[in-house]
Amino acid sequence: MTPTGSLLTASALRKSYGPTHALDGAEFSIHPGEVVAVMGPSGSGKSTLLHCLAGIVTPDSGTITYAGRELTAMSDAERSALRRTEFGFVFQFGQLVPELTCLENVALPLRLAGTRRRQAEATALEWMDRLQVAEVQDKRPGEVSGGQGQRVAVARALVTAPRVVFADEPTGALDSLNGELVMQLLTEAARSANAAVVLVTHETRVAAYSDREIVVRDGRSRDMERIV
Repeated sequence: MTPTGSLLTASALRKSYGPTHALDGAEFSIHPGEVVAVMGPSGSGKSTLLHCLAGIVTPDSGTITYAGRELTAMSDAERSALRRTEFGFVFQFGQLVPELTCLENVALPLRLAGTRRRQAEATALEWMDRLQVAEVQDKRPGEVSGGQGQRVAVARALVTAPRVVFADEPTGALDSLNGELVMQLLTEAARSANAAVVLVTHETRVAAYSDREIVVRDGRSRDMERIV
């Protein structure tokens, strides 16, 4: 049953790669403004679950519903449009464009959506200021620290005001101090914008920033109660 008020839900997801069952009946739900940590050992299926939820990978069976629409019934073009406008992404290594300045990287999703350069860069600079990296706006990704680069990546993920942010091991390449700062700023900014965050991690200290945890093991998911 779909939880009342859920923005994104998945039911009975199955996905296989040859003989390997990456997902075997996984379930998921998230509300607007909620941060849900998806945890599990390496190879458990947690990244496959994220990719299915984001419309990057199509499951073999099961249903995914986003804002009342069946994601798996959408065309490739419709899913691509969602990823440009309503979904934001933060990856482990940032994946910034090295030839662009940090400001241009953050503004890039807006420029691709047709926003004029001046307006796009003004909005991008506002998000860089919120993520405490406005001082590196004119530098290229190779000229900033890992922590700064990841905060630039978070600003890029949030600049289009997405309804869902998918964060795949966002602190995996950072030391503990920078990882804590990235998680604090990411979750604060997302909650203030009422954006949901799907957070894939294997670190309990990172999962502690979530409202709820889902553990994936052998392709199956289990919703964990948070003990306060």
